[in-house]
Amino acid sequence: MTKTKKITYWVSTIFLSFGMLAGGIQQMLQIGGYNEIVTQLGYPLYLLSILGTWKILGVIAILIPKKPLLKEWAYVGFFFAMSGATISHLAVGQPITEALPSIILLLVTIASWYFRPNDRKIIELQKQN
Repeated sequence: MTKTKKITYWVSTIFLSFGMLAGGIQQMLQIGGYNEIVTQLGYPLYLLSILGTWKILGVIAILIPKKPLLKEWAYVGFFFAMSGATISHLAVGQPITEALPSIILLLVTIASWYFRPNDRKIIELQKQN
Protein backbone atom coordinates (compact mmCIF):
# COMPACT_ATOMS: atom_id res chain seq x y z
CA MET A 1 0.00 0.00 0.00
CA THR A 2 1.41 3.35 -1.01
CA LYS A 3 1.93 6.10 1.52
CA THR A 4 -0.73 8.27 -0.16
CA LYS A 5 -3.33 5.49 0.05
CA LYS A 6 -2.47 4.82 3.69
CA ILE A 7 -2.83 8.51 4.57
CA THR A 8 -6.09 8.77 2.61
CA TYR A 9 -7.41 5.69 4.41
CA TRP A 10 -6.56 6.96 7.88
CA VAL A 11 -7.75 10.53 7.29
CA SER A 12 -11.08 9.33 5.88
CA THR A 13 -11.46 6.65 8.56
CA ILE A 14 -10.75 9.05 11.42
CA PHE A 15 -13.16 11.63 9.96
CA LEU A 16 -15.78 8.90 9.48
CA SER A 17 -15.26 7.58 13.01
CA PHE A 18 -15.58 11.01 14.63
CA GLY A 19 -18.65 11.86 12.55
CA MET A 20 -20.42 8.59 13.24
CA LEU A 21 -19.46 8.52 16.91
CA ALA A 22 -20.60 12.10 17.54
CA GLY A 23 -23.83 11.57 15.61
CA GLY A 24 -24.37 8.16 17.20
CA ILE A 25 -24.05 9.50 20.74
CA GLN A 26 -26.37 12.43 20.00
CA GLN A 27 -28.91 10.13 18.35
CA MET A 28 -28.75 7.51 21.08
CA LEU A 29 -29.33 10.18 23.73
CA GLN A 30 -31.76 12.07 21.46
CA ILE A 31 -29.98 15.42 21.82
CA GLY A 32 -28.56 18.01 19.45
CA GLY A 33 -31.60 18.68 17.28
CA TYR A 34 -32.00 15.15 15.97
CA ASN A 35 -35.56 14.87 17.34
CA GLU A 36 -36.69 17.72 15.10
CA ILE A 37 -34.86 16.35 12.05
CA VAL A 38 -36.30 12.85 12.43
CA THR A 39 -39.80 14.21 13.03
CA GLN A 40 -39.57 16.39 9.90
CA LEU A 41 -38.55 13.31 7.91
CA GLY A 42 -41.57 11.40 9.23
CA TYR A 43 -39.71 8.77 11.26
CA PRO A 44 -40.50 7.72 14.84
CA LEU A 45 -38.17 9.05 17.55
CA TYR A 46 -37.23 5.57 18.79
CA LEU A 47 -35.38 5.10 15.51
CA LEU A 48 -32.74 7.50 16.82
CA SER A 49 -31.76 5.19 19.67
CA ILE A 50 -31.44 2.26 17.29
CA LEU A 51 -29.39 4.18 14.70
CA GLY A 52 -27.20 5.78 17.36
CA THR A 53 -26.37 2.47 18.99
CA TRP A 54 -25.53 0.84 15.65
CA LYS A 55 -23.34 3.77 14.62
CA ILE A 56 -21.31 3.53 17.82
CA LEU A 57 -20.91 -0.23 17.37
CA GLY A 58 -19.96 0.36 13.72
CA VAL A 59 -17.17 2.73 14.71
CA ILE A 60 -15.80 0.13 17.12
CA ALA A 61 -15.94 -2.50 14.36
CA ILE A 62 -14.13 -0.25 11.88
CA LEU A 63 -11.33 0.58 14.29
CA ILE A 64 -10.59 -2.74 15.99
CA PRO A 65 -7.86 -4.88 14.46
CA LYS A 66 -8.70 -7.99 12.46
CA LYS A 67 -12.35 -8.98 11.95
CA PRO A 68 -12.62 -8.09 8.21
CA LEU A 69 -16.14 -9.53 7.85
CA LEU A 70 -17.37 -7.43 10.76
CA LYS A 71 -15.75 -4.35 9.16
CA GLU A 72 -17.52 -5.06 5.87
CA TRP A 73 -20.88 -5.17 7.65
CA ALA A 74 -20.09 -1.92 9.47
CA TYR A 75 -19.27 -0.21 6.18
CA VAL A 76 -22.49 -1.56 4.65
CA GLY A 77 -24.45 -0.24 7.63
CA PHE A 78 -22.85 3.19 7.33
CA PHE A 79 -23.54 3.20 3.59
CA PHE A 80 -27.21 2.35 4.05
CA ALA A 81 -27.66 4.80 6.93
CA MET A 82 -26.07 7.72 5.08
CA SER A 83 -27.62 7.00 1.68
CA GLY A 84 -30.99 6.51 3.40
CA ALA A 85 -30.60 9.81 5.25
CA THR A 86 -29.67 11.59 2.03
CA ILE A 87 -32.65 10.16 0.17
CA SER A 88 -34.98 10.92 3.09
CA HIS A 89 -34.02 14.60 3.13
CA LEU A 90 -34.50 14.91 -0.62
CA ALA A 91 -37.72 12.86 -0.66
CA VAL A 92 -39.50 15.27 1.69
CA GLY A 93 -38.45 18.21 -0.46
CA GLN A 94 -35.71 19.64 1.73
CA PRO A 95 -32.89 21.54 0.03
CA ILE A 96 -29.68 19.67 -0.68
CA THR A 97 -27.96 21.69 2.04
CA GLU A 98 -30.00 19.75 4.61
CA ALA A 99 -28.69 16.49 3.14
CA LEU A 100 -25.09 17.71 2.91
CA PRO A 101 -23.85 16.18 6.20
CA SER A 102 -25.26 12.80 5.11
CA ILE A 103 -23.72 13.14 1.65
CA ILE A 104 -20.31 14.00 3.12
CA LEU A 105 -20.41 11.02 5.51
CA LEU A 106 -21.55 8.80 2.64
CA LEU A 107 -18.56 9.87 0.52
CA VAL A 108 -16.17 9.46 3.45
CA THR A 109 -17.59 5.98 4.10
CA ILE A 110 -16.87 5.03 0.49
CA ALA A 111 -13.35 6.50 0.67
CA SER A 112 -12.50 4.70 3.90
CA TRP A 113 -13.81 1.41 2.53
CA TYR A 114 -12.05 1.79 -0.82
CA PHE A 115 -8.64 2.74 0.58
CA ARG A 116 -8.58 0.24 3.46
CA PRO A 117 -5.43 -1.88 3.73
CA ASN A 118 -5.38 -5.38 2.27
CA ASP A 119 -5.37 -7.01 5.70
CA ARG A 120 -8.78 -5.41 6.29
CA LYS A 121 -10.28 -6.85 3.11
CA ILE A 122 -12.05 -10.18 2.94
CA ILE A 123 -11.02 -10.90 -0.64
CA GLU A 124 -7.33 -10.45 0.11
CA LEU A 125 -7.58 -12.78 3.10
CA GLN A 126 -9.30 -15.43 0.97
CA LYS A 127 -6.50 -15.23 -1.61
CA GLN A 128 -3.95 -15.86 1.15
CA ASN A 129 -5.71 -19.04 2.32
